[in-house]
Amino acid sequence: REVNFSELTNLLIGPNKRVRENVIFPRGIFPHKIKTKDELRVEAAFESCAFKTVLSCVLGGAFGGAIGLFSASVDPNITGGGVDPAKMTVRQVFADMKAKTASYAKNFAIVGAMFAAIECTIESHRAKSDWKNGTMAGALTGGLIGFRAGLKPGLLGAAGFAAFSTIIDYYLR
Repeated sequence: REVNFSELTNLLIGPNKRVRENVIFPRGIFPHKIKTKDELRVEAAFESCAFKTVLSCVLGGAFGGAIGLFSASVDPNITGGGVDPAKMTVRQVFADMKAKTASYAKNFAIVGAMFAAIECTIESHRAKSDWKNGTMAGALTGGLIGFRAGLKPGLLGAAGFAAFSTIIDYYLR
């Protein structure tokens, strides 16, 4: 009797093939587990530009709020006006601290969201993750922020933010 390949596999393996999610492939010294569909979905969500932008906005706001609170607490000109600091009430001091904290938080949140959105867009368009993305995003972000005050501040903001982003990328990569 002649046996074909499909009959032979059914005889040796059986007709019921199992799909395994825990297949391990050797990769160097340590084995690597294949990711499930759920893990891949979560990873894709965390790597999306929208998530990075929202996260940078929230963390920038929190960081800016902390810096604003600190700077408001050590600012000798807390009122910014002609009010004698010795005659200020606690309510006035807290109102000034709240205003300065909110201002710093808003500014840091906007800068963080702008930079993250621009950098992620550039990275997606170039399909590369290198120092040039941060430099270009820094130049564009600094230019947009500085351009509100005019052309020269826009150019200086672009150059300064690009240099800062390049230096940070150099030390963090």
